[in-house]
Amino acid sequence: MSDPKAPQRGGDSTRAVHGGEREGRPRVSDALSTPIVQTSTFWFRDTQELIDYQEGRHPSYEYGRYGNPTTQAAADKLRELEGGEACVTSASGMAAITTLLLALVPRDGHIVTTTDCYRRTRQFIVTVLPKLGIETTVVEPSDIDALERALERETALFFSESPTNPYLRVVDIPRVAGLCHARGARVVIDATFATPINQRPLELGADVVLHSGTKYLAGHNDVMAGALVGSTETLAPVRELLGIMGSVLDPHAAYLLLRGMKSLALRVGRANANASAIALHLERHPKIERVHYPGLESHPQYKIARAQMSGFGGVVSFEVTPDFEATAKFVDALQIPYIAPSFGGCESLVEQPAVASYWDKSPEERAELGIKDNLVRYACGIEDTGDLIADLDQALDRI
Repeated sequence: MSDPKAPQRGGDSTRAVHGGEREGRPRVSDALSTPIVQTSTFWFRDTQELIDYQEGRHPSYEYGRYGNPTTQAAADKLRELEGGEACVTSASGMAAITTLLLALVPRDGHIVTTTDCYRRTRQFIVTVLPKLGIETTVVEPSDIDALERALERETALFFSESPTNPYLRVVDIPRVAGLCHARGARVVIDATFATPINQRPLELGADVVLHSGTKYLAGHNDVMAGALVGSTETLAPVRELLGIMGSVLDPHAAYLLLRGMKSLALRVGRANANASAIALHLERHPKIERVHYPGLESHPQYKIARAQMSGFGGVVSFEVTPDFEATAKFVDALQIPYIAPSFGGCESLVEQPAVASYWDKSPEERAELGIKDNLVRYACGIEDTGDLIADLDQALDRI
């Protein structure tokens, strides 16, 4: 295993290519690529070697649920990219979220989260945590006064995405971290939309950064993965619980995650450029009611985004005039993006959240959750910017 205290090498692309793979990985016939160590069990030469392993003198592995050289290399690469001390990988982003909350929030505890968030995260918080007596206070991502009131009671942690899903609101991480730490609460930021290329929450004061590795990190819409980066001490109970629950990342998925992260800075840079151009273009279009993108001066947290992000991400959300039917017609007329959930791959994807994620809710229930029927989430891939804009224009012309 590589040394978490070893100096990091160079910029984003250099670390994305080399991080986690120079030291500590298994060498097989001098192969350049990290090998897939496809085994569930590791063996020991004798009892003394097993004792040495148990007491930390023999750097090896025991059983696939507790570690694997390929998955460790993927964890080390992401740890270097985020500038953290430790990284725990999992079988999906949701496995990372649920395991973290179960491990770090005590029974009958209290957490604070934000209104804008991924639906399945919201479901877990609302339906599962109450069974453990855990209460949740929900605040707007930018409502600092509400956060201060929520922290008046003992709180285990604050959890939010930044940018959030689907309205791309931005949390003032340094300010939130200062308030939470003063009250003994940890700060967990889901930075899946941002990636470590655009934002590093640990450097801004967060205790843990979370990723759905399925998205930008893997980057090819072909693997499920999750990850948490933070201090060794903070993640120790999460790592232990993950070993008990078993939602671990398998070696082949870890290999795909490693491969994807090598091109992360290049892909995110292209997606950033595409999204910025599309957001500016749509903001001037008469058939677009509103554009949600943190790189626009019209975004309510634009100044915060400028202060803590080096890029504004590859996802743009916008509202089509005038209604549900026109929005659906627009989505169907697009020729380049696939109508599909997720984001962060090479291909552009588009969805109407009212259909893709909230079709089981009535219009009134969707409105309560803040999901407008004319909302579109457009996840830019790495296609040519001009082609994407021309496609958007021809689709808007049809409504």
